Amino acid sequence: MPSACGLACEVCGLPEKGLCPIGRCVPGTDPKASEKLEKFKAVVGCPCLILECAINKKVDHCFRCNEFPCEIHYKQEIYNHKLLDMIKSMLGKK
Repeated sequence: MPSACGLACEVCGLPEKGLCPIGRCVPGTDPKASEKLEKFKAVVGCPCLILECAINKKVDHCFRCNEFPCEIHYKQEIYNHKLLDMIKSMLGKK
């Protein structure tokens, strides 16, 4: 199942490399999303901005948000910046 960022953990690769403190993420509307966010904060010392935003905006995945792609995606660097720029262009965003 895709996480809040829209990627399936199997595709992301961070859990396999031991770089994701929560192992497997969840959509922003998942009942366990807040729990996963708190675990991430406890381990890393700061929130996963993407999951936090999805929870706050009550969207399951970023792709469903009217603001996608936003600055959070550039900060988190999950997606290649050229890909984000291409998506913005396709959507007619500056």
